[in-house]
Amino acid sequence: MKVLALNSSPRGEGQSKTALVLSHLVLGMREAGAEVEEIKLREKKIRNCIGCFTCWTKTPGICIHKDDMSNELFPKFIQSNLVIYASPLYNFTVNAAMKKFIERTLPILQPFFEERGAETRHPYRHEFPKAVVLSVAGFPEMSAFDQLSSYVRFIFGRRGNLVAEIYRPAAESMTLPLLQDKARRILEAIRKAGHELVQSMKLSEETLALVTQDFIKDKKSFREMGNLFWKSCIAEGVTPKEFAERGLIPRPDSIDTFMMLLSLGFKPHGAGDTRAVIQFNFSGKIPESCHFRIEEGTISATHGSVDNPDLTIDSPFDVWVDIMTGKADGQQMFMAQKYTVKGDLSLLIRMNQIFGKEG
Repeated sequence: MKVLALNSSPRGEGQSKTALVLSHLVLGMREAGAEVEEIKLREKKIRNCIGCFTCWTKTPGICIHKDDMSNELFPKFIQSNLVIYASPLYNFTVNAAMKKFIERTLPILQPFFEERGAETRHPYRHEFPKAVVLSVAGFPEMSAFDQLSSYVRFIFGRRGNLVAEIYRPAAESMTLPLLQDKARRILEAIRKAGHELVQSMKLSEETLALVTQDFIKDKKSFREMGNLFWKSCIAEGVTPKEFAERGLIPRPDSIDTFMMLLSLGFKPHGAGDTRAVIQFNFSGKIPESCHFRIEEGTISATHGSVDNPDLTIDSPFDVWVDIMTGKADGQQMFMAQKYTVKGDLSLLIRMNQIFGKEG
């Protein structure tokens, strides 16, 4: 099987979730024996279709534009058995780069009219490759893909060319430390999907269910954390990419967002076999308490105090948040007596091992 995998994301690897998901699908297809070529559309020069119909009249099957689409991509397109259209969800459908590519496949059609059932269509000049559509979205609900699905089913599905639709909601959350195990299972399912597409040119319902599974159960917390991230970007005057490059952390603005953020930053592998309860008693701007229970590679957060915690941290809320977000050095703040601790000091020393970004 000859596969052309098109990635229309403007983002580079490491930031692009389209690339993350596509890479696992391609890996599975290659493992199953397919010949797969990946194309990053952002690296190609593709001009807009100008609707001149030169490709239908003066030079049948050949576009008037002499660019990467005419010289490279369109020939590869018509020679492929399967094309993967991988696009981030922009305004609930494919992004501009992918739409431009799709529009420039017009030379595959002939201008004549023919009747197909109750519809009028154009006949193909070449056999149209089978299609797999892949997309990712930040929204946690599958319904975000409804308009995209309607579009691709109309343009690919009516003639039986649409093999599969692979949609991954809440894709931006797949890199959060707390969700790494679930993300790995999803990516393994996508890799398995690659095997199935090569072996049978279809996806099993079981595999598709694993790919699209809902791993954001608490939508309210999801929205709160998303809003906190954007507030932090605005406060710092940075884009999401710059936020990530600078290693910034969203700044909690309440006891609830503090509990959520610290839980999301929990690293099970860093915690290892740690069994401990960490108590936070805050003063100043937010005079509230909460505690975290760590055991068997999991963490749970609870409002209020607990009897006999392993470590107790007493701090003004803003001081600890400054430490948490890298605005202040924890050791220096401790030496300056900006906060106090009692209990197992080894837990305090290991905080960066137990919480924070992976790697």
